[in-house]
Amino acid sequence: MRRMSVFPQHGTALGNLGLTANEIRQETENNTSELVSDLVNLSAGARFEAIRSLHVPFNEKKTIRNRVNSVKLSKTILAADCRQQVSRSFRRFRASLASAMQHLVIWQDTLKEIGGRFGTSVLSYFLFLKWLLQFNLFSLIINFCFITIPQIVHAPNISSITGFRGLELLTGVGYFNKTVLFYGGYNGEVIVSKPAYNMQLAYFFTIAAYLVLCGVSLIYSTSRSFQKNFALETGPVSGGAWRLLCSWDFSVVNEKAIQYNKNNLAIQLKESLSERLQEKNKMSRSDRIKHLSLHLLAWLLSLGLALGSCAGIYFLGTNRELAFSFSHDPSDLGAEASTLLLPVVVSLFNLIVPLLYSLISKIESYSNPRAKIYISIVRTVILKMSILGILCFYWLSFVPTNISCWESFVGQSVYRLLIIDFIFCLLGIFFGEFLRNVIGTMCIQSLGVPEFDIARNVLDLIYGQTLAWIGIYFSPLLPVMQVLKLFIIFYLKKISLSMNCQPPKHTGRAAQIQTVFIALLFFPSFVGALSMVAFTVWSLKPSDQCGPFQGLNTPFHTIFNWTHSLPETHWVRWIFENILRSELFYYLISLIVLVITYFLWQITRGRKELIKTLREQIVNEGKDKAFLLNKLQNLQKERREMASYRPQDFDQTPHFNPNWMNTLPMDM
Repeated sequence: MRRMSVFPQHGTALGNLGLTANEIRQETENNTSELVSDLVNLSAGARFEAIRSLHVPFNEKKTIRNRVNSVKLSKTILAADCRQQVSRSFRRFRASLASAMQHLVIWQDTLKEIGGRFGTSVLSYFLFLKWLLQFNLFSLIINFCFITIPQIVHAPNISSITGFRGLELLTGVGYFNKTVLFYGGYNGEVIVSKPAYNMQLAYFFTIAAYLVLCGVSLIYSTSRSFQKNFALETGPVSGGAWRLLCSWDFSVVNEKAIQYNKNNLAIQLKESLSERLQEKNKMSRSDRIKHLSLHLLAWLLSLGLALGSCAGIYFLGTNRELAFSFSHDPSDLGAEASTLLLPVVVSLFNLIVPLLYSLISKIESYSNPRAKIYISIVRTVILKMSILGILCFYWLSFVPTNISCWESFVGQSVYRLLIIDFIFCLLGIFFGEFLRNVIGTMCIQSLGVPEFDIARNVLDLIYGQTLAWIGIYFSPLLPVMQVLKLFIIFYLKKISLSMNCQPPKHTGRAAQIQTVFIALLFFPSFVGALSMVAFTVWSLKPSDQCGPFQGLNTPFHTIFNWTHSLPETHWVRWIFENILRSELFYYLISLIVLVITYFLWQITRGRKELIKTLREQIVNEGKDKAFLLNKLQNLQKERREMASYRPQDFDQTPHFNPNWMNTLPMDM
């Protein structure tokens, strides 16, 4: 490139060369033309930088750029220019698509508003709810497309439907008995088409694919969250320095929420200091024995309440008069209403027993609020999962021998549990938050505004999602109810949070609490539901009068029948016979998983050691700097002291004083 400016070099003015105005304009135009011709031959990036570096006004840069673009358009478009145009167009399209996708993201603005008003700890509950909604939407779409639509269009299985009486919306029986809402509304016929559509295989593989994808997603989310928030954490995270410097939630913009955060931060700092004082003041042996005795008593009471609840639910479920009266007389409205007794009792236990747990925790006097939160979560999880475990045992051992179409009965039972749990959630919003706020602000002001209990609300979501996973095999359209439930709960909780509640004072780190919730959703929630579905598919004989797998020994035998119908040389049959049915394959898979887990664990340990070493190095460098500063200060101090005792240099040159007469004594 010959020139990078439209002006002559070396700062010489054209007017000083004796040129006229026309000659000056001609010279400037020639320089501009040469500059444009040089810029045309450059690449897009180099051309942009060259125009940007010109020492001319912005309007002239714009003019030069337009002339370069016009010259390029007038020439033949080369392949490189075409690629650049396509790349630029693709980048613009991708940016516009990303912007459009952001507007399509559900509840994006609402979640930003919640985070700005109440902080990330409360926001974590709504993000968790949104995540569960995505699970159920995916399940609804694939079940409806691959199971329900083929059944409705090609092989309807609707017979002996009773009239709709309204109570079916709560019980799931009567009018819904033989509909596609439950297992009994499907059959195992092969739909004649090109290619043929096997309803047994569609039912089996759709449910299996959904559960596998849920498991993979949960494992990935749990591992990522654990690695980010727990595995690389070294040193105390609840100390005063961390709370003072790193715990402020900068997403909060509401003034009232900011004041809440200030008060909560002050409370947490006081508690952290009190915990350190308690650690320094070690308890005596008698006090330690007293605390251990209180903890043991509290755990015995908690486990006793959980066992008593499970025993009551089991004896209520095995009562033949209450459990199976409606199956003998479907027209009896009272018998249909009696089916709601068991889910109501289960919901009452889930509501009342955690309140008793909170009373029990008061006698333990935990010094660490986070420990109190985690203990409460563990006890509530034990209660809810024990109740679901007893119900699953009842459904899989007692129901198949007493009900002809037992899969639909189990699906209807799960449906009732889900509906009654939703009703109790609505009652909890009204009585537990709205009326509590009215009483605390108008009647008994010492109670104050109720806190938004994140742990209790998230555990309720986990319980509902566990029911949805358990019932996915027995009621393929059960995600419809779960999606509607989560939608309504989201908006009701948002309104109640804005009107009736305040952010919680003791939350711990929001990211770590969210990791705990994801881990609980995976185990025991998803693992327990998957175990029940797997046991049903592999071990139990399906009903002979309803469902897609009637006539088979187990639902899994549909895979055997399908593979045996294939030619012996078919690759699917070879994989099934030689790999999937081989114990060695699962042994190798387990071994590979263990080895990978071990390597990842060693990598995590190495990173933790590296972080620890780097922190020690930072501390040592700080000590070295302090030592060098002290040495420098001492050296400067010694030099100042030496300079104060050094003899002064006098100038021996005589000077004439013009006022020498005034220096003589007056009496001379």
